[in-house]
Amino acid sequence: MLTTGSFVPQVVKVVRTRDTRSISALAYLALCAGVALWLVYGLALSSPPIVAANAVTLLLAGTVLLYKVRLG
Repeated sequence: MLTTGSFVPQVVKVVRTRDTRSISALAYLALCAGVALWLVYGLALSSPPIVAANAVTLLLAGTVLLYKVRLG
């Protein structure tokens, strides 16, 4: 829960300021890919805690990545 929630301040900052200059697109791309794989793993195991945690993390990290791609 703490690791998932740790993305909230970054998302809030990016959405408010629209400043993504100091964010690495490659790092967030790798993070999203890894979290997506954990999500698939959770689905394969039918494990709601793994699915829920990784779905929320993917949504948060994906939001930052989307802003980075759109805003540069």
